[in-house]
Amino acid sequence: MSRIQKTLDALKAQGKTALVPYITAGDPNPNATVALMHLMVSKGADMLELGVPFSDPMADGPVIQKAVERALSHNVSLDDVLEYVRVFREKDDKTPIILMGYLNPIEAEGYEAFAAAASSVGVDAVLTVDMPPEESAGYLQALDKEGLDRVFLVSPTTPESRLAAVNEKGSGFAYYVSLKGVTGSKELDIADVTAQINRLRGQLSLPIGIGFGIRDGETAYRMAQLGDAVIVGSALVSLIEANAHHDLYDIEIAIGKKMTEFRTAIDRADALKGQE
Repeated sequence: MSRIQKTLDALKAQGKTALVPYITAGDPNPNATVALMHLMVSKGADMLELGVPFSDPMADGPVIQKAVERALSHNVSLDDVLEYVRVFREKDDKTPIILMGYLNPIEAEGYEAFAAAASSVGVDAVLTVDMPPEESAGYLQALDKEGLDRVFLVSPTTPESRLAAVNEKGSGFAYYVSLKGVTGSKELDIADVTAQINRLRGQLSLPIGIGFGIRDGETAYRMAQLGDAVIVGSALVSLIEANAHHDLYDIEIAIGKKMTEFRTAIDRADALKGQE
């Protein structure tokens, strides 16, 4: 059983929702990443999503695009990201780590070489934005060989045929994109997300994580009532940007406060669910 499944199963048994923060590896500089990973766990993260810098992050909005630019200005590569995970695992062998990124760096490494390297340092899952499940046979075979979970995106416009493929080929959880557009854009339509999650529950056996557009405690609270996991990214990355030229201590203070806001809101939603 994977770390992700163990974590989600344990949380479900306790009536709890996972908090999954995202940061871009190497942002604002290579020395910050591992420290921020540990900080987020200390502030209530159940899993971590780590972005792999890539020069054309087409699914990401301006906030994360700028984070990628900051990381790339330090020449942060896929190999560097794997090294951050290895160092993190020296102190934390429990928290699941999902790599989020794009196919090009993985193809450059080679599917089997990448999967073996990722597994060896303690990566648990990979979410590759531009790899649709229908075209992923060789890639998934390499991930399966190394016991890595495969997380796929689903959205309000995902057709039933693709949902079936996600349910068959995905593992760990399905990542529901809660709005149309790129990361960090627009406001959530709570009624629409509710209807969409209800639809997905009838078609997916996987747990569902909800991300995109979750900017504050109130939206996290609402999403925790619907999903198995709440994924937050741009709200945290924008704080890194605001403090990018400050000491790491200042970044940690800002991220810690925001994580506490999200954790408190999700716990409040879980308490409400426990009363139903």
